[in-house]
Amino acid sequence: MTVAADSVTSLVQSVDWLAIAPPTITAVVALIVLVADLFVPEKRKQLLGAVAIAGLAAALVTLLPLRKGNRATFCLTTDADACSYTADHFTLVIQFLVLGGALLTGLLSLHDTRKKLPAGEFWFLLLSSAAGAALLPASRDLATLVVALEVASLPAFALVGLRRGDRLSSEAALKFFLSSVTATAVMLLGVSFVYAATGTLHLTQIAAGLDNVPGQLDTVAKTGVVLTLVGFAFKTAAVPFHFWVPDTYVGAPLPIAAYLSVVGKAVGFSGLILVTVIAFPGYADVWGPAIAVLAGLTMTAGNVAALRQSATRAWSAVRLLAWSSVGQAGYLLVPIAAAAYSTDDQIGATVAYALMYAVVNLGAFAVAALVARTKPLNRISDYRGLYATRPFAALAMGFFLLCLAGLPPGIIGLFAKVTVFSSAVDAGLGWLAVIMAINVVIALYYYLQWTAILFRAPEAATEPAEEDAEKAEPVRRSAPTPITVAIVLTAVAGVVLSGYPELVLRFAASSLF
Repeated sequence: MTVAADSVTSLVQSVDWLAIAPPTITAVVALIVLVADLFVPEKRKQLLGAVAIAGLAAALVTLLPLRKGNRATFCLTTDADACSYTADHFTLVIQFLVLGGALLTGLLSLHDTRKKLPAGEFWFLLLSSAAGAALLPASRDLATLVVALEVASLPAFALVGLRRGDRLSSEAALKFFLSSVTATAVMLLGVSFVYAATGTLHLTQIAAGLDNVPGQLDTVAKTGVVLTLVGFAFKTAAVPFHFWVPDTYVGAPLPIAAYLSVVGKAVGFSGLILVTVIAFPGYADVWGPAIAVLAGLTMTAGNVAALRQSATRAWSAVRLLAWSSVGQAGYLLVPIAAAAYSTDDQIGATVAYALMYAVVNLGAFAVAALVARTKPLNRISDYRGLYATRPFAALAMGFFLLCLAGLPPGIIGLFAKVTVFSSAVDAGLGWLAVIMAINVVIALYYYLQWTAILFRAPEAATEPAEEDAEKAEPVRRSAPTPITVAIVLTAVAGVVLSGYPELVLRFAASSLF
């Protein structure tokens, strides 16, 4: 009896509740919002948004006591180093990015949830997706990784299609759903092959198992590695798995497009980094060249497509930001490819670039949300003369675009690009560095063209297009406070990072695992 009791006791683990607090708080608040929606009267639904934003802020605060980055929980009793949840520096940085991005998305959405979107469903889905996104960078086994990825993705499908009766929204949700389901199916097939070859799902044990794969299982292991990477390539919108991006961004509510462009990418890249650097280092000769080629193709396709956007086409501003995000994804892939040829420290360059991109891209979408209130078709030409009517918004938008282009005064964008470029050169990927340099020049044209439009003299007043006149809100002198706060927060963060780029770039020179 004593032996049996000791055996049972050895299987009972203590849970580090502080380590798992960020995703747990977000998930609990999501459930609170879902239940509260049943009892809160229609006139007070805005309280749900306040609760959701407060929950995201609380989850962000819980990152502070974890800043040492040395916690792990849900570990195997037979191997203390094989844990399912690890709160290291990589986890904390990505969780900060994800939860901060969800918080800004919430601010941008407060106005829409009062009139256009069902508040209860929206806040529940947003918090659920954010909980999955916060769990993913801490996941250290393939089962938890896949579950976290789907928890982050499934609510996003509904968020994209939440505008009831809108054909574009429904079509965007369907395209997003089909592409993501395909990615998941391919990835699960790859995971099953990896498990068959190694007999484990924990990333650290997979790395050891792949070093000693029997000869008859070597093909199975390589196939599993490739299929797993293909699944994450879908999630990161890497070429040729990127076609869903522009239509999804146009059809989704604008705050959700911003969310997908930042948080969605953070989720995909976090998973890609974890499986390549921790689980598959022994197969770097397989995934290194593949990711390098994907990086070159992705940045080229994204920038060339953005360059071809017509300023007078409906939703051209959102389409340009969508294609720009594909190009930026190519830059983010470069340090991951470089890690296959040098050291894991190259991953820091991806994290540094992701932090810069998250701040300025969310800021650009915040300004787009402001402009869309009076110009719902959101054409690039609608931004002409913005400085004359909303000087702060025009200056902020110009700053965000220059950061994305990597030009002063957007110093942080310049430093981030140089860091990514250096990672390719240091890894001996000179050809990829050349492709990146060419793409940076291509991107300069459309970013500067849009920036110039902001400060041109406004066109003579004309009668609004019929569709614009039907959808546009009455012109108001003041912008909604939540949107203004989002623009101010991102602008201030961008200026601080440009003044002190070492705050971000130090991640590029340190080990995050």
